[in-house]
Amino acid sequence: MAKLQITLVRSLIGRPGVQRQTVQSLGLSKLNQTVVKEDNAAIRGMVNHVSHLIEVKEV
Repeated sequence: MAKLQITLVRSLIGRPGVQRQTVQSLGLSKLNQTVVKEDNAAIRGMVNHVSHLIEVKEV
């Protein structure tokens, strides 16, 4: 199964709580932090919700 490399590239300062919680549930807490997650529907939904804050690459 494919994996997604997700990097936080925009700050969470001034963002709504729902977006902060989504980024935290992806495992990101610091700017420029990168995590690798399985590519599934739940992760894709979270990525689409905060796509303006993160950068995604398929690994």
